[in-house]
Order: sequence, then C-alpha cells, then structure tokens
Amino acid sequence: MSRIRLNQEIRNKIASRWRVHIENEDTQERETFMEKREGFKPLQDKTWKLAEKCVRRHYPIEDVNTCYDLQRKYPNVDTVNTDSCFHFGYMQKKDGDVNDKDMTSDQNGEDDKYVSKHFDFRLNGEIDGTDRQTNQSRDENGEPTNNWGRPSHRGFAYAYFRDELKASEGCNPDIDIEMSDKQSNPHQQKFQDANDRKLGFISGNRDLISYSKEWDNDYKLDLIGREYCRDRQIEVNKDEFAIFMFWQQAKGQLQMAHYKWIDSVLKQMKFVKGVLKGYKYLDEALEFAKESDLTIDEAEILRCNSSGLMIYNPKNAAQMLKSMKNKNQSREQKILAREQYERREAQN
Repeated sequence: MSRIRLNQEIRNKIASRWRVHIENEDTQERETFMEKREGFKPLQDKTWKLAEKCVRRHYPIEDVNTCYDLQRKYPNVDTVNTDSCFHFGYMQKKDGDVNDKDMTSDQNGEDDKYVSKHFDFRLNGEIDGTDRQTNQSRDENGEPTNNWGRPSHRGFAYAYFRDELKASEGCNPDIDIEMSDKQSNPHQQKFQDANDRKLGFISGNRDLISYSKEWDNDYKLDLIGREYCRDRQIEVNKDEFAIFMFWQQAKGQLQMAHYKWIDSVLKQMKFVKGVLKGYKYLDEALEFAKESDLTIDEAEILRCNSSGLMIYNPKNAAQMLKSMKNKNQSREQKILAREQYERREAQN
C-alpha cells in the first residue's frame, strides 16, 4: 500500500487523541490536582463547623430567633439576613512573635493591631481574603481577577467541577488557562458563559442540577444585621483564625494545581503539534505515538477526520468508485461483490 500523506485534518485528529492521552497520564501535576480536589470538600465541611461555632458565639441562635419573631410581628423590621461569608478577625498583640505568619518583623513592637480577612464559603467565593465589594484588581468587565488574569471566583469552581464541565457539551473548564497569555476575546467568553451557565452562576441553566445552588445551600447561616457581611466583624482567637486561613489557602492551592497541571499539558501539546507538523506521512506520526506509549488505530484515523468526514487512501477510493458503476447486476453478481468487499475489509 502507498504511504498515506498527512494533512491538517489528520494532524488535528491525531492531536486530539494526544490531548486525551496526556491528560490521563499519571504525572506529578495531575496527582497533585487530584489529591487537592479530593481533600477539599471534607476540609471545607470541617472549617464550616468552626465558622458556625464562631458566628453563634457572636450571634446566639436565641437572639436570632427573637429578631425573627419581631420581623413577623412588625412589617417594618428587617434585621435578620442569611449569609455565607464572614469577616473574621483577632487582635494581634504588639509583643507577638515575629515568626507569627500573620506578622512581619516590621510590625514587631508596634501597637496592638486588629487582623481581619474575608472568608467566603460559596462556590464562587473569593480565595484571597478580599471582600469583592472593596477595591481590588479587576478585568475589563469589572470582574475580580487572580494573578494570571482569570476571574478568581470562576477559577476554583472550574477546577473543582472540572470533570462535570468536561463532560458537558460546549463547556471547557480549562479555557481561562488556555487563554492566560491572551486578551479577553469572544472565543473565551463563549466558553466562560457556557461554564457559568452549567454551574448555575448565570441564568439559563436547563439542567436539573445547579452545582452552585447545591453547594451554597450547605453553607448558610442566619445573622443579625444588614445583608452586607462587611458590616459585621466577628472576633475569633488566633488559632481559629489560623484554621480559616489554612482552609482559604487550600482553596487557592486547588486552583493553582489545576493551572499547573493544564499548563503542563498545553506545553506538551505544543511540542506534539510541532512534531506532527514536521512529518509528511501518517506512519511517522503513528510511530511517534507508539514510542510515546500511545496506541492509535490507523483505521480510526483514516475512517474520519477531525470534522467527521471520511478519508480514503487512493486504492480504497478507486475501488469504491468502481463499485458505483454498472449498477444493473444480477443477484449472484451482487452476492459475489459483497463477499469480495467483506474479504477486503477483513484483510485491511
């Protein structure tokens, strides 16, 4: 058989197989991502129990129930609100240890200082301890961003629900990483909208499951005061504050693990595409894949290209063309032709 020349369609088909293969390889980056994702939900649930304890210490449930009674009695009273994010803080003593991670050597010897951060337990909550209502770095659409330009309230959800988004048509949980070195563009926005709709961040999700709603419903408390959590400062001790910081850092670490893993995949794919571009024939590309522990079925590659169109080598194409002629055949001729065709297919 004559050697089959590569074209862009075949290269794209092979590259798509390479992407699946690289993503499923047991690498350090992938293992780190998997471990941090698997361990995060139990950590969040444990930290939430501490948050509930701290909040109830500040806002006893008896007082909350009393305010509810007043609201039901007086239509103009509205003092209880449900919240999932809190400003926790503690008083940092001036004689604190310089090894305290919340204290720099420059602060040692200064007056007592109140240390406070914002902790958001929602699926789209911030990961850096900054209240979204305050000033921070934002993208051109006004969204808060993280250090590689990705809106931070998306990044964690894209990482945690990556498998669910990956399995959904039109979604791409890796889109912000793939576009990290580019300006915001319609291509990126299209996938962001699809992802956010699937997760339930924006309206239009036709699925019965809203990941955002189910997640957020597990982390809600009734508090006294206005609906803005920045109006409520809840005091905790230093050890409790450290636990909240550990949880918040774990949230950011999961997001960063996702970034490092996919960034590694993209770098490998860039190399693979460069190698495929240098080959002229299909057998060369398949040999490269085989040497890299990736088995690609040549028949599958030839059967259809990346657009789903059939591809034939010259010999098969000529045989199919001949079969389209001389349609007036006897029943015996049709049976013979079918048997010959099946033998050729078995040989191939």
